[in-house]
Amino acid sequence: MNDFIKRLQKVEQRIGYLVHIKNTNSWGNLSSFQADTEHLKNVMFDMSRERLAADLEKIETGIAFLEKRCEESLTPMERVRIVRSPLRFSLKDILENVYEEYTELGGEGEFNIDPAMIVAKANIVRRIKKKPYTSSVMVIGQETGHGEEFRNGGSCKPWGNEKALRYMKVAETEGIPIHFFIFTPGSYPVEEYPGAAQQIARNLYAMTKLRVPMISVISEGGSGGAEAVGLSDFRIMFSAGYYSVISPEGAAAIEGRVKEGARVPPELIENCANQLHITAEDNLRLGTIDRIIKEPPLGAKSDDFSFFSLVRSEIIRATDEVVLMTKSVRGFRSYEVKKKKAENVEEAPQIDIPWDLNQGEIKRLLAQRSKKYRSMALNGFGGHAMPAESVFKSIQRSAENLYYVFRYDVLKNQQKQAQKVIKEVSGEGSALIQRVSSSLTAVSGFIRRTDKKKIVQPVLTTSGTPDPIELTDTYTSPLANEDRTISCPNSEKYGCKDLWVPDLYGEFCGVCENCGHHFPLEYQWYLKNIFDPNSIRVFNNAIYSRNPLKYEGFNDRLQMARSKTGIGCANLTFHARVCDINLVVSMLFSDFRNGTVGSAEGEKFVQACEIAKRRKRPLLAYVHTTGGIRIQEGTLGVVQMPKCTMAVREYIDAGGLYIVVYDNNSYAGPVASFLGCSPYQFAIRSCRIGFAGQRVIRETTGIDIPPDYHDARNALKRGHIQGIWDRREFRRNLHKALLTMGSPSLYYR
Repeated sequence: MNDFIKRLQKVEQRIGYLVHIKNTNSWGNLSSFQADTEHLKNVMFDMSRERLAADLEKIETGIAFLEKRCEESLTPMERVRIVRSPLRFSLKDILENVYEEYTELGGEGEFNIDPAMIVAKANIVRRIKKKPYTSSVMVIGQETGHGEEFRNGGSCKPWGNEKALRYMKVAETEGIPIHFFIFTPGSYPVEEYPGAAQQIARNLYAMTKLRVPMISVISEGGSGGAEAVGLSDFRIMFSAGYYSVISPEGAAAIEGRVKEGARVPPELIENCANQLHITAEDNLRLGTIDRIIKEPPLGAKSDDFSFFSLVRSEIIRATDEVVLMTKSVRGFRSYEVKKKKAENVEEAPQIDIPWDLNQGEIKRLLAQRSKKYRSMALNGFGGHAMPAESVFKSIQRSAENLYYVFRYDVLKNQQKQAQKVIKEVSGEGSALIQRVSSSLTAVSGFIRRTDKKKIVQPVLTTSGTPDPIELTDTYTSPLANEDRTISCPNSEKYGCKDLWVPDLYGEFCGVCENCGHHFPLEYQWYLKNIFDPNSIRVFNNAIYSRNPLKYEGFNDRLQMARSKTGIGCANLTFHARVCDINLVVSMLFSDFRNGTVGSAEGEKFVQACEIAKRRKRPLLAYVHTTGGIRIQEGTLGVVQMPKCTMAVREYIDAGGLYIVVYDNNSYAGPVASFLGCSPYQFAIRSCRIGFAGQRVIRETTGIDIPPDYHDARNALKRGHIQGIWDRREFRRNLHKALLTMGSPSLYYR
């Protein structure tokens, strides 16, 4: 009878699992199966074994049929529910079944730096010609927990991501591969140090150049939380998993303009899940992942032990492939690995591929990683150059590169070396003369003092000459044309008087003269007032945003934004000058889709980094506004986070000066990646900076944050930014930053 009880319990679990996936018991005849199972539980001791076995087998056959039907027609939203099921395997299951042994680092269980993030030093066994070889790896990933509330469902706090970064660097020091496992709906949105956005940006910045092979495996990949441990050399995804720019519920709330606290219609959630292209097959087609691991029907559970064997062989194979790409001699071994993959053999290749890399191999690894992310999402935007034009631009870039290398790396470097030698010889000579003859030293000192008096001339200033560092004052906001007064939002607190609009948006530059509150100004004001007159030269204006996922109604919205702005995307890139210092500028502005970032914006930013790197010019990212990653582009938008961060890292490593200035509202993915990784970040007073808005934080954490939570002053206290600028001092402060920050390799140093 115990066997029948266990079978009944299993049947109940299978029925409950189908009800969870379908979100209803009215699909098929699940409700009748539930009733039949409940009836059998009540009368099983009054029935004969033969009758009980027959009835139970009938139910099991019916459930198996429904499971098959469900698997054949799984919708994207049903895959989301599979991933969120408590029966789903977790990272702890993988550690216990894929790896030979492991030791948790940073604490265990709830006595952990952040229980939602697990870091473990593990051993994995590779069998080569029937002989076991044990290799050490660092395993890092989110743990959802089986009913463990302290895991927070895999939503990591900033210090959890900081822990992951710390042990990434340990793996780099030890020269061992890193295996990332992504099980998160998204990061926990708090700004307390080290800050959600800032820490994700730090992780991405470090991961771009980690000197070890990295493999990431995605089960549930939610936006920035996934990217915090997602940048890798090889990206795998479980077949029942999902990888998305935002949860379907979040997308539905935004698209349906659902008020806070109101119920989001289920059909709208289903529609958004379909349009976001979140499945493994979608992501493989979009090129945001490299391979899919096939799961059992309706997804793998924590007791599917044969599945864990497949995971082991796939992650070994992926690590082998990454390592082989760094080898000078790899032909036959690469063939063996690909042959196993083509034959779908679970057993790992029977060849020895050492996972430790020498200096030359590390260099090739980093080059391959850069190339991988540079080529992502190129099909997500329009305005690609024609083949003949591409050849011409390639020749132009090569010629430019040669010119600037010769001019600044060769000639200027030689000049610096000569000056250094002269200084050294002069210093030695001075010391020698001083020892030989004090009298000659005195004479020499007298001559030097005389020369100084000749060289230093008093600087005469004419009272009528304008200060070249002041705002250029060549543009007045159209808002100044309104003949009315408005109240400052701080009038009750500071007693500010009503402001006459022509003065406020004219000579006051949109700033309250009493309290310093900054009213928003259009992006054109900055173009005309911050940079030298007639110095702006726009480039890459032909690149424009498209609708790569065929998102319903999005073409019309894009067309409206193009008509409104006359620009193809939310990123305006241009050359400009500030007091005759040339720089490259990337500006995200609010007029085009609230400054959201998609494939076109990311590509223009990457090209701006490449131009600034090639010409050895400073790079300014001015964020007039950004609402985050554009959800209508799905994971093509999400991958702009690692892609653009990679470009920034290579620019900074080449000696570039990267300055970020935030204004108005700056949130989410861009702040948590290529903006937040800058060593020099500043904010215009009265702007708001953060990872998530007030509503998202309240719905995610249940916490009501204070109104000033995202203010620039609080961002400064938390160490997110390095200073707060008054708009009226923008040009002066930018000029000061250009002169005092960055490396000596810039052209004007």
